[in-house]
Amino acid sequence: MKMKKGIMLLLLSACMLMAVLAVGKEMKKMSSVTVSSPEFSQNGPIPARFTCDGQDVNPPLRFGNVPNGARSLALIMDDPDAPAGTWVHWVAWNIPPGIGEIKEDSAPEGMRQGLNSWKRNSYGGPCPPSGTHRYFFKIYALDSTLELPSSTTKAGLEKAMKGHVLGSGELMGTYRRH
Repeated sequence: MKMKKGIMLLLLSACMLMAVLAVGKEMKKMSSVTVSSPEFSQNGPIPARFTCDGQDVNPPLRFGNVPNGARSLALIMDDPDAPAGTWVHWVAWNIPPGIGEIKEDSAPEGMRQGLNSWKRNSYGGPCPPSGTHRYFFKIYALDSTLELPSSTTKAGLEKAMKGHVLGSGELMGTYRRH
């Protein structure tokens, strides 16, 4: 009986090790996409014109190191510091991978937008009720384009991207209302 338990434990350990190695191999395949903005630096303050206190237009975003084989990019901008839980400011997909940027106050041709936490299909800038909040602009390089309805939320986009992400990157900016 002890021998069977020992063999079972050994087999279970071997299976777990193989799973860990497989995940590690998958992670090595993932590329690190660079994300930046000429308007603010990593961990830096987002200018007011891109917030509810200004024109509430999207900041320009640049991305590089997009992996070969990427057929589209997806974008999620959210605020994990919101009092009621993560607040989603922007959900977008089918961004052409070769354009290298999203210009200020624009949506590239072909880009589709889903619902943010305001239930709008557009960018919604930072508007924290109090304190300094962090805003994450996350870019995902995908091996396909996505056929999703405009009612798609962050959760729906994340589900649709599962198994299609070739690489990702993020830019984090902060904002505090004055």
